[in-house]
Amino acid sequence: MPTPRVSPTLLALALAAAFPVQHAAAQATAPEAKKDVSQLEAVIVTGSRRAENLKEVPLSISAIKSEELDTYNASGQDIRALSGKVPSLNIESDFGRTFPRFYVRGLGNTDFDLNASQPVGLVYDDVVQESVALKGFPVFDMAQVELLRGPQGTLFGRNSPAGVMKFDSAKPGKRFEGYANLGYGRWNSVNLETAVNVPLSSDWSMRVAGIVQRQDNRVHNPLPNATSDLEGYNDKALRVQALYKTAGFEGLFKVQARDYKGTATTFRANIIKRGTNDLVDGYSDSYYPTDGYNSQTLKSSEVSARLRWDFDGMSLYSITAFDRAKFYSRGDVDGGFGSRFGGIKDGPDYPGQKALIPFDAQTADGIPYLRQSTQEFRLQSSTADALQWILGVYYFNEKLQVDSFNYDSFATGDPQNGYAVQHQNAKSWATFGNIKYAVTPDLKVTAGLRYTDDKKDFDAVRTWTPGKAPNVDIVGPFFAKPKSTNWSWDLGANYALDKATSLFARVATGYRAPSIQGRVLFGDSISIANSEKALSVEAGFKADLLDNTARITGTVFSYRVKDLQLTAGSGSTNQNRLVNAAKAEGQGFEIDAQAIIARDWRTTLGFSYNDTKIKDPNLFVQPCGNAGFQFLQAGTGCNVLNAPGPLPGTVSINGNPLPRAPKVVWNWTLKYSTEIGDGELTVLTDWAYKDKYNMFLYEATEYKAKAALEGGLRVGYGWAAGKYEVAAYSRNITNHRQVIAAIDFNNLTGIVNEPRSYGVQFKANF
Repeated sequence: MPTPRVSPTLLALALAAAFPVQHAAAQATAPEAKKDVSQLEAVIVTGSRRAENLKEVPLSISAIKSEELDTYNASGQDIRALSGKVPSLNIESDFGRTFPRFYVRGLGNTDFDLNASQPVGLVYDDVVQESVALKGFPVFDMAQVELLRGPQGTLFGRNSPAGVMKFDSAKPGKRFEGYANLGYGRWNSVNLETAVNVPLSSDWSMRVAGIVQRQDNRVHNPLPNATSDLEGYNDKALRVQALYKTAGFEGLFKVQARDYKGTATTFRANIIKRGTNDLVDGYSDSYYPTDGYNSQTLKSSEVSARLRWDFDGMSLYSITAFDRAKFYSRGDVDGGFGSRFGGIKDGPDYPGQKALIPFDAQTADGIPYLRQSTQEFRLQSSTADALQWILGVYYFNEKLQVDSFNYDSFATGDPQNGYAVQHQNAKSWATFGNIKYAVTPDLKVTAGLRYTDDKKDFDAVRTWTPGKAPNVDIVGPFFAKPKSTNWSWDLGANYALDKATSLFARVATGYRAPSIQGRVLFGDSISIANSEKALSVEAGFKADLLDNTARITGTVFSYRVKDLQLTAGSGSTNQNRLVNAAKAEGQGFEIDAQAIIARDWRTTLGFSYNDTKIKDPNLFVQPCGNAGFQFLQAGTGCNVLNAPGPLPGTVSINGNPLPRAPKVVWNWTLKYSTEIGDGELTVLTDWAYKDKYNMFLYEATEYKAKAALEGGLRVGYGWAAGKYEVAAYSRNITNHRQVIAAIDFNNLTGIVNEPRSYGVQFKANF
């Protein structure tokens, strides 16, 4: 499908017409009413490692403010609540509240191994969070969240050929102040977020913030000798920051930690109706018969120091961080009970669809040891001269162990009966530079260059083959030492048509280091994906309209990724393998708009179109393994839509869209505020839409997620000049239910989206 061609001028006029009609009419008939209508605040972003007005940055950036985060987090949701809230962003997880996977413009990674890498970088308070155990840190007491689309390979330290999610927490200040935000909702969920800022002296200030999120179990398992209740969690996080500031020096010191206990994602056997992507008849959220155990724990911590020395015309930055984590997740991957191969009755059955569990699959994966250390030194100009520059060096070191376990579901206590282990030591260093030059007051050009050197030292071994005696049938050890170097660059230009409107263009390259898939618990080999390289071209506009009561940004883009790293399943084995596609291409556009449409009404609209395609006629994969069990039960398995590959049991994926990459994503909010009595009533509704997408590399009727529209509603009343507020909220207010992910090696096992939640909030500021 060709990408629609729409000019920036037409887009600006269309959005302006759609949003501020009432305001424009009021201006024409009553100019004096103009002073009664507030204006949109300027958006300041730091994606260029400088604090700049959004209109002056030649990047496609969306910013999410702290007020919006309060709304999305109301019901205790985790980082996945940001999915679809800005254009071209998708976030999902097969592990629940941990191990989120990010996709920008369709580029992401579906790998569920705990050593997986991702093409979307996550930067939390200027520190790269590389491991999957670090990426899901709770989002609380934030100043701002930014999504930087497209390759960010010159200024940010690790794999980011698709983009960067940048989280910036609120920093210590000079006033004694704070807040407490308490929410209570369905399933006895509690969401408590609090922060206090304390000035300690003329030079020192401190900010302490924390969050507690908990929920009772909402899913019951009626079978004995297994986990009885699931989907509950207890998630706690704390952040302590101390800021020291004198003339010529600033030091920001941070300690943060997370402690999570709960259950992993509930995999539900045979809930996809064969021949469709519908839920089976008789599906129930609260009913989950399984013969396995389910638990999940995560502890992580970070100590960091961000230092700045100011000199004549320049500043030196040092960012030092040490991260560590321990993670464990166990679940019943087959999603049901019994085993046809074992002669044990299997299920559950649903009306019109008999269950099939060929074999049990109860596994666990853990990270008993993770140590990440990073260091960045950055020297950059601090003048108002036409030429601005940045020079820096970066170092990354990660030491990681990944354990994989298998369990016997049919022995008393479900004892362990399999084990494999991976070790990895990853090191990377880079030098980088960036310049920004004002050719004229209206035309500014930027250029960046980065050299990166990556090395990994990896080993994996299976010391206990499932179903056999330990240390008898040892497989491995396997060793790998991939390494690569890369030059990344970008060129950009920003031209101000006037004070309200700017045009920008950017060409950029991105790079992801080689990846290793060493999940050898069910396989006898490891796989290595070569480094991937992306080239992206984009252009757009940013405009403030109608006396700064409306704002719109628009971007058109096209990218190509060579040697794209993909994760392929292994048929009827609970195993992944890494492959490189010769090429993948994507193109589309994004629109981000906000407007004050009347004195008491505000609205936002985000829209993105992403057309992605794998281009490799020689690439083929094994599709759903459950289709191979026809001898156990006729008509089982999925209906594959791709053409057969060159080998029996394979299909070609040439021309397929990238997995988990919806073509259309849009979001819309409408906010009404009015004074009542001595306070203010606020009503806010927000809606997010995702188009259909393939769950895997291949296409199958059952494994194509439906398009989804989910909405939220919040009604609040604040008084005492905003010091106090009470509110009621609901998320997924239509209770839309559908399969959003699946397990394809055993049966038609699915993962379902979160059901409707609701509750009340009370917030106090001081």
